[in-house]
Amino acid sequence: MAESSVIVWDLETVPDLKAAARMYGLDESAESEIRSALGSGFPKHPLHRIACIGALVAKREDDGWRVSALGAPHIEERPEPELIKSFVDRIDQLKPQLVTFNGNGFDLPVLRYRAMINRVSAPGLHARAYFNRYSNDAVDLCDVLGSFGASGKMKLDEISRILGLAGKPDGIDGGKVEAMISAGQIDEVARYCETDVVNTYRLWLIYELFRGAITPEQLAWSERQLRDYVRQSKPGNPHLQAAMDLLPP
Repeated sequence: MAESSVIVWDLETVPDLKAAARMYGLDESAESEIRSALGSGFPKHPLHRIACIGALVAKREDDGWRVSALGAPHIEERPEPELIKSFVDRIDQLKPQLVTFNGNGFDLPVLRYRAMINRVSAPGLHARAYFNRYSNDAVDLCDVLGSFGASGKMKLDEISRILGLAGKPDGIDGGKVEAMISAGQIDEVARYCETDVVNTYRLWLIYELFRGAITPEQLAWSERQLRDYVRQSKPGNPHLQAAMDLLPP
């Protein structure tokens, strides 16, 4: 099936200490005990409270793919349940192909768990077989490019830089999100999230060229349109503006 629209997306999360307290049977006010129980490892999926949802919407045209929306709303703008509802309602409206990097391993299960925890109805997540590994309804580029094996997987920043894309902003990664939010830098987290989304989109376009779904001319048109869109709509994100400087003229 030829896709008419895609949503490329990414989550930024922080530990849900209240949910962890319930799981471990601890007092919600005992933060040090809760963090000690969580340990230094990666929390279980339901314990990741969504702080920001970055998403890019693009539609297929004869010349290539046209970006129509790009943003990263966060929990200082609206509470987590509203972030989730707005996002899943958009999926329900468009019924797009979903594109992520490590979405099967993280973003999709976290989104499902957090919708359930917040009692958000999300029929849009069942409009297509998004949770079925053997469909193309949700493309996880980390899995696809690594041939679904652990040994072949790479980080988004690594493959982006290898392919000549911008990669992550210097000094920022997902492990620093909680500290940045605690320091009042959630707007910077949102800008970082938008950069990850744009890198994923550009990586997906190159993958679409590789598999013959678009031509070199359509890839070039899509990248020019992305650059024009970002220049006009995201002047306040210096990471994205710098990334656009790396696009071919």
